Amino acid sequence: MEIQKLADHESLDLHEVINFKTLCLAKSKLMQGLVFDEDLRALMQKDVTQSLQALTELQAIYERAPFEVPVPQSRPTPIINGKEGKVH
Repeated sequence: MEIQKLADHESLDLHEVINFKTLCLAKSKLMQGLVFDEDLRALMQKDVTQSLQALTELQAIYERAPFEVPVPQSRPTPIINGKEGKVH
């Protein structure tokens, strides 16, 4: 059985969903330290667990994307106080 590739627009949409889900996951993990209500903390932990599972499934689908993009080795120069700073 041949594995179908995703169309370009499907790959882009899936990439955006993965980025959004990753951001939501990071926010839930970080906010747990600021929450004092145990019920809310448990709900946030459940969200983290479900998000990790969803990301694993989404990444498996993303492997069918029709393109590969190399990760750049260079990093952008940071701007500090309105001026470009040096990367150490």
